[in-house]
Amino acid sequence: MSTTEIDTIELGEKIVKVLKTIFDPEIPVDIYELGLIYDVFVNEDQEVKILMTLTTPNCPVAETLPLEVEDKVKSIKLVKDAEVEITFDPPWTQDLMSEEAKLELGML
Repeated sequence: MSTTEIDTIELGEKIVKVLKTIFDPEIPVDIYELGLIYDVFVNEDQEVKILMTLTTPNCPVAETLPLEVEDKVKSIKLVKDAEVEITFDPPWTQDLMSEEAKLELGML
């Protein structure tokens, strides 16, 4: 495994740690465990693209939450740039939540 591969994997892990510090204001669970993050792409140039969704298209934080995600990821020392893309395909459902999130919300 090359140094670049190790670096992007390590950077991906740091990004996930940061994502777990961002909470949906209506649900007391972080956006990663909630299943709002569909994918995190890190290229060799340490540019990040995050594919995420919201619980509903009319989510009250539709304007601010993606910006918060982008800003916090950009604050990671090794990240050169970050972009968040919102998608509703597939739409978010409770099935996307982690077991930890379901336990936290009393759904298990």
